[in-house]
Amino acid sequence: MRHNSSVTQSPTRRSVLATPIALVLAARTSRAQSPPPNIVFILADDMGYADLSCYGRREYSTPNIDSLATRGMKFTQAYANSAVCTATRTALITGRYQYRVAVGLEEPLGGGPRNIGLSRYHPTLPSLLKKAGYGTMLLGKWHLGQLPDYGPLQSGYDHFWGFRGGALDYYTHKSGGANTNTGDLWDDDAKIEQTGYLTDLLGDRAVKVIADYARQKRPFLLSLHFNAPHWPWEAPGDEAESQRIRTLIDFDGGSLKTYAGMVTRLDMQVGRVLEAVNSAGIASKTIVIFTSDNGGERFSDTWPFSGKKTELLEGGLRIPAVVRWPGHIKAGSTTSQVAISMDWMPTLLALAGAQADPNYPLDGMSLVPALTQNAAPVPRKLFWRYKANAQQAVRDGDMKWLKIGENTFLFNVVDDPLERANLKNREPEVYRRLVNEYENWNSTMLPLDPASSTGSFTADQLADHFGNKR
Repeated sequence: MRHNSSVTQSPTRRSVLATPIALVLAARTSRAQSPPPNIVFILADDMGYADLSCYGRREYSTPNIDSLATRGMKFTQAYANSAVCTATRTALITGRYQYRVAVGLEEPLGGGPRNIGLSRYHPTLPSLLKKAGYGTMLLGKWHLGQLPDYGPLQSGYDHFWGFRGGALDYYTHKSGGANTNTGDLWDDDAKIEQTGYLTDLLGDRAVKVIADYARQKRPFLLSLHFNAPHWPWEAPGDEAESQRIRTLIDFDGGSLKTYAGMVTRLDMQVGRVLEAVNSAGIASKTIVIFTSDNGGERFSDTWPFSGKKTELLEGGLRIPAVVRWPGHIKAGSTTSQVAISMDWMPTLLALAGAQADPNYPLDGMSLVPALTQNAAPVPRKLFWRYKANAQQAVRDGDMKWLKIGENTFLFNVVDDPLERANLKNREPEVYRRLVNEYENWNSTMLPLDPASSTGSFTADQLADHFGNKR
């Protein structure tokens, strides 16, 4: 049985590289040696681990996103910080466990009267890169709070074009039904209207932004946060479906064919973005990252894992992650390094020669050694909790402790990725240790908020959730 516990290991060079001091030194060295890279960070919404053909999807192909793996690196053990979007996006933009700030307790952030969002005073990836001389832009989904107190421009982005809420109709660009007054498309802080399929509009805008930044000869961060393949289930040509549905989270629509149309259109737009980088002559100067905000939903493929979005089973947390940076990341490489959403901030700060704010210590680890040196994997200890169904989890080395309601489990998720063989009675010492470590970690986070939003699926919504009453 492989435990790979990180508790008793002495520090290694790679583990030391994850410390804030080492990040600063590595950043200064990087800055002295070469100009900082441009960053194109592409985030899909609700894409499951096996929804790309390079991860095993069989019903369709994704050649453009696959090319990031063939010309760069593919992660086989990448995790989301949460099984739902707002919480993960909080961790992604802050580099810290989302449970340290109030907005990170929202699973996801709802549209009610509570005024919650990411404080403009909290340092973020775009704000710190901006201090380092980067131009910064968010295209697509925000979902971390509403105006006037919260927004991309308030949190470090120079420009924003996209939507502020959690979902948008692909054709009407409304957060409600076609006949509602819920338009949510923005250019900076001005509400706009524009016709077109949203995935295409985001691709169009990204191509223009890349060309503009390239002409300025200034390093840039482009956060391209697509809404695909998040519901509503609308592929190109599905305008009639857009008019039919009354709420975006519809349970009487969608199919594998529709899902394929949504993902392949996303792949096409990623291809256009990559071509824009190549045409601008900045490919060797640009790191491109593609990943997802959480595990897949109804029509997603999460094989070889069980579970979906809103669940701390591996299928709700495991995500694709592929990275290309010609001349720096070995083409066709694969890493089994355990990674998580909050790792991208320390990674990109190090590459950019930027510094973290010492008043907000980062929880993420720099992935620079894995990316640029193909370094051997460093054991990780990661924690999750999810309010719906009282879910809690720890991964330490290959072992994972999981609690769902009153039921508890211990799995070796490397040998048993489906999480079927409960080892808690066979490995009682490991079980007790992980329970204690979860409790110690949880005591350092904000407590659960009884008023916070939390989402899950019930038996009357999805047939495979029989017995789930919540």
